[in-house]
Amino acid sequence: MGNVFKYEFKMYAKSILIWVASIVLLLVSFMAFFPAFSTDATLLDKMLENYPPELLKAFGMGGTLSLATVLGYFAFIFTFLQLCLAVQAANYGFSILSVEEREFTADYLMSKPVSRQQILIAKFSAALCALTLTNASAWIGSFLAITLFQDGKSYEVDKLILLLATIVLFQLFFLTVGMVISVMVRRIRNVLSFSLGLAFGTYILNTVRAIVGGETLGYFSPFYHFDPAVILEKGNLNIPMVSISVSVVILSIIATFALYSRRDINSL
Repeated sequence: MGNVFKYEFKMYAKSILIWVASIVLLLVSFMAFFPAFSTDATLLDKMLENYPPELLKAFGMGGTLSLATVLGYFAFIFTFLQLCLAVQAANYGFSILSVEEREFTADYLMSKPVSRQQILIAKFSAALCALTLTNASAWIGSFLAITLFQDGKSYEVDKLILLLATIVLFQLFFLTVGMVISVMVRRIRNVLSFSLGLAFGTYILNTVRAIVGGETLGYFSPFYHFDPAVILEKGNLNIPMVSISVSVVILSIIATFALYSRRDINSL
C-alpha cells in the first residue's frame, strides 16, 4: 500500500507546484490593488451603491463589510481562491479512481497483493496530502499578501484564521463528491470537464441563490456553506450549512468504498 501511495503522490508533484504557485500569485496580485481601493473608501462605497444589491451579493460584496477594509476586500478575493481550490480538489476526486480505467492500467494494479480498499485508502491519502500542501500555500499566501498590502490598516486576525480553517472541509467536499461520482459513472474520459462542471456548477447555484434570495439552492453549494463575506462579517460559521458539507463528505466516502469494492473494473 505504501508503494501505491508513493507512486500516486509523485504523480501529483507537478500539479502541486503549479497550483501552489498559482494560488500565491493570485492572492498577492489581487491584494496588490487594495491600497488603491482603500485610498478613497467613500467614493468606492458610493459607486457600489449604484449596483443592484443582488448582484453585489453574488460576488460576495452585499454585506456590511466595505471593500475599503482589509477583510472586506479579502472576502471578495477569497471567492476566486475557492474556485481554484474547488477545481483542483474536484479534478483529483474524478481522476483518483478513473485514471486506471482511462489509461488501461487496472489489470496491472489489481494483480498486486493489495486489496481494493487498500488501493483506495492509498490513493485518497495521496490526494489529501497534495491538497494539504495547497491548503498550506493558501494560508501562507493570504498572510503574505495582507502583510504586504494592508496599507497600514488593521484587521481581526481571528476572523481570517476562521475563514482559512474552512478550506480543508471545502476541499474534502469536492474531492469526495468527485470520487463517488467517478465510481458511479461507467468511464470518465475527460476529467477536466467533470471537475469544472462540479466546481462552477455549485458556484453558479450559489450565485443564483444570492440573486433570488432564500437558502434552498444554498443547500447544494459549499460556496454558500462557507460564504467568506458572512464568516468575516459575523466571525462565526453557519453551522447548519457546514453540517451539510460534513454529511456529504462522510456519505461520499462510505459510498465510494462500497461501490468501488464491487465495481466491475474496465480493463484491456
